[in-house]
Amino acid sequence: MAKAFASQGDMEDKKISFTQIGEGLYAFTAEGDPNTGVIIGDDSVMIVEAQATPRLARMVIEKVREVTDKPISHVVMTHYHAVRVLGASAYGAHEIIMSDVAAAMVEERGQEDWDSEFGRFPRLFQGHEEIPGLTRPTTTFSDRMTVYLGKRRVDIMTLGRAHTAGDAVVWVPDQEVMFTGDIVEYHSACYCGDGHFGDWLDTLENIAAYEPKSIAPGRGDALIGEEMVEKAIRSTADFVESTYKPAARVVARGGTLKEAWDAVRAECDPKFSDFAIYEHCLPFNVARAYDEARGIDTPRIWTAERDQQMWEALQG
Repeated sequence: MAKAFASQGDMEDKKISFTQIGEGLYAFTAEGDPNTGVIIGDDSVMIVEAQATPRLARMVIEKVREVTDKPISHVVMTHYHAVRVLGASAYGAHEIIMSDVAAAMVEERGQEDWDSEFGRFPRLFQGHEEIPGLTRPTTTFSDRMTVYLGKRRVDIMTLGRAHTAGDAVVWVPDQEVMFTGDIVEYHSACYCGDGHFGDWLDTLENIAAYEPKSIAPGRGDALIGEEMVEKAIRSTADFVESTYKPAARVVARGGTLKEAWDAVRAECDPKFSDFAIYEHCLPFNVARAYDEARGIDTPRIWTAERDQQMWEALQG
């Protein structure tokens, strides 16, 4: 019997934190599980990332109701992944926003991603029976758009490819706070299985250029203060480089995927083995780094069958 992915055995509930990162701005975090951002405007609330199921989304809503009774009007998806978007129906928002590219990726590979992630993350998909179907946006944008929650301005932008081709960030200028999705992580492994290693560092530099005072990352603790923000951006860049470069060296000499796996482990294990979801992400990260180093620009679509085939190849 093939060895299971690390996340398939992770069934223990995580401790939830709801941290204020600016005036009317909060980060819902859960020990390395997907984070959700909350932006409270004058007359309504914007949610950034919906969670994997309506069940998990209701946990976010419970926290929101502890600080405001304003209606939830907007849900922003920073990218298309199932663990981020399939809980959207619980919020009852009249606008669901994605970048044009993210919306296209829902159509191209959303169902396959849902099926694959369902197998990888059984705990996150408890209560999956309530999911009404793929989450599609009501509103899309190409480079940037601005939403006003009363007088509060919120800018939603694409700053470059990284975690996916369609990544967006959310910037609240009155507090100089950014919600980055999985472009930035804190003490949590980056999932690079649908990523673009060659662009990721430039995208991090574009985020750093805003000089955020706080960041709600994709996973891990809220980043409060410029020192913590800088540390997380640096760590994320190190993780991305430490994953790609060993795999690229293996490809350059005509090596195998298994050799790339061994090389990446040798580089990354000493620095990142205690990061949340590290063991889960590693096989997908190595497979994508190996592909990109071989000139495959568009990540191949993951399916449950491909997941298992890849894992078996890495086990030799």
